[in-house]
Amino acid sequence: MATRTTRKAGKGLLTRIGDAVEAAGAKAQEVGATIARKARVVESKAKREATTAQADAKQALGKAKRVVTRKAKAVEVDAEAAIAQAKRAVKRKARSAAAGVKEAAGKVERAMGGRPAPAKRRPASTKATVRRMTAAARTAIEEGATSVAAAARKAGSLVRNAGKAPAKTPVKTNARTRKR
Repeated sequence: MATRTTRKAGKGLLTRIGDAVEAAGAKAQEVGATIARKARVVESKAKREATTAQADAKQALGKAKRVVTRKAKAVEVDAEAAIAQAKRAVKRKARSAAAGVKEAAGKVERAMGGRPAPAKRRPASTKATVRRMTAAARTAIEEGATSVAAAARKAGSLVRNAGKAPAKTPVKTNARTRKR
């Protein structure tokens, strides 16, 4: 009789191989999910950093543009000021030269001929003289009236204050003796 080999009670070889394959598949699926999750995290982090870098670059570009614009405006203002200063200097020198020419022409003219007769004064009209004299008299009267009024005011105050005691002089204080 042929002897049979008795197997262990339990799972067979193929069953164990199937279970190992299933366990390996589950483990592979779990590892794949973890890798996918880590890839998503890395991707979002990279996007965030790229966005931040882009914003920083945009900000730096704006700042550089503003600096360039500001410096260009300053150079333009300086150039305008220099042009204005040069124009003023030219005008000043031209005026000075014209004055020198005029002075020289006057000297030549005086050297060439005699002095001209002085212009004759026109006699003042009687009306103007009378008007001027009455204005002077009116001013003198007004000044006299104001001085009399001032003297009357002073005399009145002296009479009013004659019976009163003289006012006390205020006590001097300094920062150290003042109450705190």
